[in-house]
Amino acid sequence: MKPIGRPALVAAIIGPIQSVLGWSMAGALWVGYDPIRQTISDLAANESPVQWIMSSFFVLGGVLTLIASIYARTFAMPGRIALLLAAISTFGLTIFPTPLIGYSIWHRVFAIASFVLSAGWHLFAMRTRKDAPWILKPPAAVIGTALQTALALWFLSSWTDPNTTNVGVWERVVAVSQALYVSVIVIVIYIGQRKNKTR
Repeated sequence: MKPIGRPALVAAIIGPIQSVLGWSMAGALWVGYDPIRQTISDLAANESPVQWIMSSFFVLGGVLTLIASIYARTFAMPGRIALLLAAISTFGLTIFPTPLIGYSIWHRVFAIASFVLSAGWHLFAMRTRKDAPWILKPPAAVIGTALQTALALWFLSSWTDPNTTNVGVWERVVAVSQALYVSVIVIVIYIGQRKNKTR
């Protein structure tokens, strides 16, 4: 079984940090921005005074996911393709920003695709081989995917409800959870493979 490449490990370490840093920095620089009621995407809206900052972090997140899809070679190929599509979706939602008033259909399409793929990639990356890392085997993949999917669906239902007043909180919970999800799996596999090498 092919090992996790070091670039995937680096991307996994940076991923959650840049995710939180991006919306925290952009939100702090926009006077009057409400992180409880407003989405992360609002920070990258055309009318946003910090659009270029948040958009840059979106692109960085997409690049890191792309790196993971290429170098996380222990994952089954369908899982790597799902991560690749999640990266492309991140680029798409950046190219088609949401307006502050109303919404962009293309932004929603790419954002929903990004959230769904980021929740479900683990199931496609699953391995049934005896020598597969435990975290890629069916029990871990099914449980992890179910939890991530439940979080993503909860957020998406809040996001599309105009009466929701805490959509920003839920989006941040899901964004951090999905970034950590990839990172933990990559790091656990990488450490396990290094230990096996030294035996």
